[in-house]
Amino acid sequence: MSIILGIDPGSRITGYGVVKQQGSRFSYIASGCIRLGDGALADRLIKIFHGISELITQFSPDEFAIEQVFLAHNPDSALKLGQARGAAIVAAAHASLPVAEYSARQIKQAVVGKGNAEKKQVQHMVTHILKLNASPQADAADALAVALCHANTQQSLIHMAGQATKTVRRRLR
Repeated sequence: MSIILGIDPGSRITGYGVVKQQGSRFSYIASGCIRLGDGALADRLIKIFHGISELITQFSPDEFAIEQVFLAHNPDSALKLGQARGAAIVAAAHASLPVAEYSARQIKQAVVGKGNAEKKQVQHMVTHILKLNASPQADAADALAVALCHANTQQSLIHMAGQATKTVRRRLR
């Protein structure tokens, strides 16, 4: 069993999602958004750091996953997003959590089955997979998708390692 904290970083709103994984089963723990307002960027970055640190204290995750920066049309936006990611990653590293990073395409592929899925499709599948009564807010749904992507990736790696061990044992016989 592991508890995974997924983060959808943003310089105005940072989404978070917490899921518990037991084998191939997932259960919802919490999700929401850290709303940062319009203050100076440095003030928003410290809010991200403290907000993520609080979540880590509250939920005691075993693992931390975050969406990678995508190439935006606006270089200034991409830079701010990278700084928001950095503040979140520092909070995880400060708590000695392993950090995993996934592209938006990988996340959508893991949750929806299509790397070019729309936000509504991601929300729908997150709601379905976690058996939620209602769709979470978009940023929270994206963060839950990050956590589910990480869980699926870890599950696949464990499965592949098991298959490799069986193959080695067969060769040794």
